[in-house]
Amino acid sequence: MNENIRIHSWPCSYYLDTSKQWIPGKLSLTPTSIKFTADKTGELLVDFHLSGISEIKKESSHLIFSSLTILEKGTKHWFSSLHPNRNVVFNILEHFWREQLVSSQEAGAGAALESSKGRELTGMLEGSQKRLEDTAKVLHSQGEQFDNIMRGLHKIEGDMDVADRLLTELESPSWWPFSTKLWKTPVEAKPKETPAAPDPKSREGILLRIPVIITHRTDSSAKPGKLTVLPSGLEIQDCNSQLLHRFEARDVDDIWVHTPYEISVRQRFIGKPDTSFRLLAARMPEAIPILEVQFSKKIQFLEDALGFAGARKSPQADLGTSIWQAATGFLGAAVNPGLPAGSAEGQDKEQVQLQKISQEEAKELRQILKKLKGLALETEAELEQQDEALDSIGSSVDRATLTIERQNRRMRKLT
Repeated sequence: MNENIRIHSWPCSYYLDTSKQWIPGKLSLTPTSIKFTADKTGELLVDFHLSGISEIKKESSHLIFSSLTILEKGTKHWFSSLHPNRNVVFNILEHFWREQLVSSQEAGAGAALESSKGRELTGMLEGSQKRLEDTAKVLHSQGEQFDNIMRGLHKIEGDMDVADRLLTELESPSWWPFSTKLWKTPVEAKPKETPAAPDPKSREGILLRIPVIITHRTDSSAKPGKLTVLPSGLEIQDCNSQLLHRFEARDVDDIWVHTPYEISVRQRFIGKPDTSFRLLAARMPEAIPILEVQFSKKIQFLEDALGFAGARKSPQADLGTSIWQAATGFLGAAVNPGLPAGSAEGQDKEQVQLQKISQEEAKELRQILKKLKGLALETEAELEQQDEALDSIGSSVDRATLTIERQNRRMRKLT
């Protein structure tokens, strides 16, 4: 991910301690740093890393003006006249600062491990495995929905068989000796008590849950909350885990990817305002690939996000020529340590300097490749079953449509 990409910027004023005056300019946020550029001179007055921040606070300057202060390595930076308002800027900066601290701690814990080509390759394969597992979860949930549709269609066919018998009885004359009307007395139908079916949402698996900054269509303020990606849709909650809105998968009309860190989700209505949420998150690059699989026909990458989409797709396009060939070469080097890597005179210097992976790394790579193969086979089998289910659903719907039309004609004749 490009660390220089601009996530957000706000017009404001910065207090320059050397000249004892407020300088108008623009405060900018990138994935790893905060910058302030003066309007008149275009000079970069502030540029520091998020990990170097000790505190972000809302304060007042000269007891009058509301300001935002950032304590960075013992130096306090003052920002005032923030637009649209101080709370929005504070919530966004605090969100990315906290996420940066969490990621820095994880990176620091992993830095103790010795990096090697084998570990790098293992990380790439583990990422591919996670994406494939998320895709398999979505497909499994989709298969369950097809099964529910099939059960509903079978019930409809049974009800239409009953309706067909009733219509035949109504069409027969009252004096017809084989009619059941003369000797059958109507029996009061007792309502059957159907047991309450368990709510599928309560036992639905969560694909991903990340903290986000939420901006509603009718609200100009940005508030912290959570985005939960489920196989059946999306849930947006506030910071107290109270549900603000749930988007069913079929109700989502558009998902716009503004930047790798910001998306909009919209549900259109006729005769009333649309329901739209704008979500900003430091971990949004983790959610976008899952959303792209789940809402492949509804997601759109805007101009600022096209580079992110291309960067994600290009490694996948070269997967067979990069990752898998590298895995084969590394595994071969580990299995045959006697073969010199780079002994040929015509090889490039980069190939001569390639590190051999250890036996433990080769074993781990084999296990990941086996899991990937198993997941791919299971996904293929699931897709074949869903193709058969779609064909069966299509034929059942056609039969039901013909039966309903025929029964409608018969009922019109009776009236």
